[in-house]
Order: sequence, then C-alpha cells, then structure tokens
Amino acid sequence: MVRRGGWNQGADVTWDFADFPGRFPVTVIEAEKPRRITIEWDAQNAAGSAGTTRTTFAFESLDDDTRTLLTITEASWLATPDGAKSAFGNCEGWTGMLIAMKAWLEHGINLRDGFYC
Repeated sequence: MVRRGGWNQGADVTWDFADFPGRFPVTVIEAEKPRRITIEWDAQNAAGSAGTTRTTFAFESLDDDTRTLLTITEASWLATPDGAKSAFGNCEGWTGMLIAMKAWLEHGINLRDGFYC
C-alpha cells in the first residue's frame, strides 16, 4: 500500500493498493493523537448517506506503555449479502495489514514483498 497525505482532521489521504488497482481517496474525519483516527471513504454497498463507510482505529496503552491494544471498528455497510461480503472483505484486509505491520516493525520482515507479482 502506498499512502499520500497527512493524518490530521479534515485531511485528504490517498491509498493505492497493489491488490486493488487504482487510488482510493480517504478523508480523515477525526484525529485525536495518540488515541483515535477515524477515516471515511466511498464504498460500494455502503449504507452511509453519501455512499461512504467509516473506520475508526482506537489505540489503548496497556501494561505501563509496553503494549498497545488496537481496536478497528468499521460502520455503514448495507445489511445485504453484498454489504456483508464487503464488510468481511475489509475485515480480512485490516487483519492482513496489521499482521504485515507487526512483522515489519518487530522483525524487519516485509510479508508483502513479491506477494502481488
């Protein structure tokens, strides 16, 4: 994934994924450092009034700042089979992203290197 833009409230960020061609504009709705980031973007099968979905990343310090609990909450999917498919697809995507980030941050291993060749 390639990211362009900052993480301040109101900022427009662009994501570009190797496995989903094209750029995806994302708007930062809330940025409360270091606790929470909420983003919103256009999505198929979204229930939001503007055809958007929202994702919140909430960070909680644990064990005297030795660990961090990250909770990802996504909202605004249609209550239909296609909406469920989109929601579960994004859930898999966030899980893969977190696994790759942890491997890179803690061990210097890029799990996605060569993955999409």
